[in-house]
Amino acid sequence: MSSNALKKPKLTYRFELALVYATRLHANQFRKGSDIPYISHLLSVAALVLEDGGSEDEAIAALLHDAIEDQGGAKTREEIRQQFGEKVVSIVDGCTESEVIPKPPWKERKQEYIERMRHVCPEVQRVSQADKLHNARSILTDWYLQGETVWNKFKGGKEGTLWYYRSLLAVYTEAGSSFLSEELGRVIAQLEQVASI
Repeated sequence: MSSNALKKPKLTYRFELALVYATRLHANQFRKGSDIPYISHLLSVAALVLEDGGSEDEAIAALLHDAIEDQGGAKTREEIRQQFGEKVVSIVDGCTESEVIPKPPWKERKQEYIERMRHVCPEVQRVSQADKLHNARSILTDWYLQGETVWNKFKGGKEGTLWYYRSLLAVYTEAGSSFLSEELGRVIAQLEQVASI
């Protein structure tokens, strides 16, 4: 019998429920400037959280990290609380940039998020890092496919987007190095190289 067969499963029915809930919640949402279903991003973020040693609550929060911001605000927060508990909703809240509509100006939102990341718990840091790592990887992939036009998708443009990722990386690194922050650093370096900044 392999040693894996003796280990207690990390994921339970709660993760399955969260996966179905996230799939339904984001069913009509696509990745920015593409026809890629949004759930692909949520699955990738959850995978990165698990690969970094995250708990089931963190993996569930990874699946739901954009739910409050993009899919219903306070009503969705309460559904998450009722279905998945206080720990999950607190991680999702920590990763939520804004739930106000219309959203505050881009730079203001980004600066507030960067500052907040200095003071969050390790669970929020992990989900946030996984989110930004997957986003940065996607930007790099899109750059290879689309070239410089990739930056047109972002309100901050090339300079603002790279500033945001560099600033977050500095905050993540202050909290302690991890697989996620190290990989994010490598991807940002590649982005800066192709962007010639």
